[in-house]
Amino acid sequence: MSLVAPAREPFAAKSSVFDLRWIFEFAIHGVLFVCTAISVITTVGIVVVLLFESLQFFREVSVWEFLTGTRWSPLLKPQHFGVLPLFCGTFLVAGGSALIAVPLGLATAIYLSEYASPLVREVVKPMLEVLAGIPSVVYGYLAVVFVSPLIRDTIPSADLFNAANACVVVGIMILPMVVSLSEDVLQSVPNSLREGAYALGANKLDVTLGVILPAAMSGIMAACLLAIARAVGETMAVTLAAGATPNMTLNPFEGIQTMTAYIVQVSQGDTPAGTLEYRTIFAVGLALFVSTLVLNVFARWILLRVEEKYE
Repeated sequence: MSLVAPAREPFAAKSSVFDLRWIFEFAIHGVLFVCTAISVITTVGIVVVLLFESLQFFREVSVWEFLTGTRWSPLLKPQHFGVLPLFCGTFLVAGGSALIAVPLGLATAIYLSEYASPLVREVVKPMLEVLAGIPSVVYGYLAVVFVSPLIRDTIPSADLFNAANACVVVGIMILPMVVSLSEDVLQSVPNSLREGAYALGANKLDVTLGVILPAAMSGIMAACLLAIARAVGETMAVTLAAGATPNMTLNPFEGIQTMTAYIVQVSQGDTPAGTLEYRTIFAVGLALFVSTLVLNVFARWILLRVEEKYE
């Protein structure tokens, strides 16, 4: 009786497959780590540059004057470095565009989610999302040639470039974000909540406003806050529509200037690099960065308080 050694080929094949899988997973892990590291390093680099240049600026201009001054004219003599007019213009545009986009977008999202047929939803939602792909400079041109004459015909005292122009076009720009995200959140509410409300005798409107909307409130607020953050950082449309007049006012029919619009103005190359006037770009950028960070932290705090979890 002869003894035959068992074949080792299958074990070797399994070992090679295991080695290839381990190498592939290690490579994927490395690629993902590199992508994450690039994102983090880029963010840290931006913050470091902003802080370094801003510190050079604040050596010559006091932080108190920068934060509390009501006049902004760093490029003209006598110079004034109060950033409040730029803050006022930025949040006037953001607030005005939110007043346009949030109610209209939320109403559209409710209709698409709860009332529209599947065919209407599949046609209308992509059409609205096309608005997000239009370049912002096109919206700015639309504000100059269409929205501004319409406003001046209605209110003759309005300036040619005013905050209302920017509010209208930026509101249209962020509308697809509000609609798309809010509709997705409303669709994600469990059907058991709807069925339970109908079983108690509620009608369609009662279910929508009394059950579905409160259940999706955390996601809706996230969509609205994300859209407002988008409006705060908008540049080209606001630059063309609102003008370049730092004006501390709450009148939407007067010309204003936002923080992003000022950065565009100084970045055109007329201001020598390394001067105090040039460093105002970084000081304003740092102020915009901090204000956006505060807005995001506040949004996170709000979301944690109203968050709904389903099992």
